[in-house]
Amino acid sequence: MELSEHAARNRRFWEAESARYEEPGRHAWASDEPSWGIWRVPERELRALPEVAGKDVVELGCGTAYWSAWLARMGARPVGVDVTDGQLGKARRFQQEFRIDFPLVQASAEAVPLPDASFDVALSEYGACLWCDPDRWVAEAARLLRPGGELVFLTNGLFLELCTSLDGERPAGAELVRDQFGLYRVEFPELDEGVEFHLPHGEWIRTLRRHGFDVVDLIEVQAPEGATTRFSFVTPEWARRWPSEEIWRARKTG
Repeated sequence: MELSEHAARNRRFWEAESARYEEPGRHAWASDEPSWGIWRVPERELRALPEVAGKDVVELGCGTAYWSAWLARMGARPVGVDVTDGQLGKARRFQQEFRIDFPLVQASAEAVPLPDASFDVALSEYGACLWCDPDRWVAEAARLLRPGGELVFLTNGLFLELCTSLDGERPAGAELVRDQFGLYRVEFPELDEGVEFHLPHGEWIRTLRRHGFDVVDLIEVQAPEGATTRFSFVTPEWARRWPSEEIWRARKTG
């Protein structure tokens, strides 16, 4: 693979981190009900997906591929794409363990070695939409989708990024600490956690439209009552007041 500078950094980061995601991945594979994000809000409540039964779906930045497993159970034909050996290795073990089989492709979502117009749906949950350059991965999603195909992705909420400490060592607070104008590439040098990408809502809309998408929906996710998470960058109390996650849904127009 020929990787961009940030993609190579993120691949190294996720190779080091992948062991931490084995048990959460197994837990997700064992669940019959799809759910979204760190608060595990059920898909039946959010209704973020289009109809997927009988559809070809590509998961961009699939990690351990639990979403692809859920999609297969829903009657879709998924393909998981990820850049990391460690994550794909776990996905293959889970396929054997849970007896669910679908193709897995090792590649960056910025350059996917799959044919044009091969899929009806492209999906990313904290995958390509967080760790890849938006202009590059959205262009690839558009290339991979058939006319009328849909793109659905979950990433960090805009308010969360604006309220997260600059060093990344404390949970988001109630004050704005980061500029919205110019928000794009985000790094936390003290934590050496790779390179993230975040856009204001207007920039997301322009990026999607530039690559031939119309926005269908934007779901701002609220943490449920009594929610917990193993992650430290946001508290349930914060995420009850402001959206820590957002799900975008867009349709390819041509």
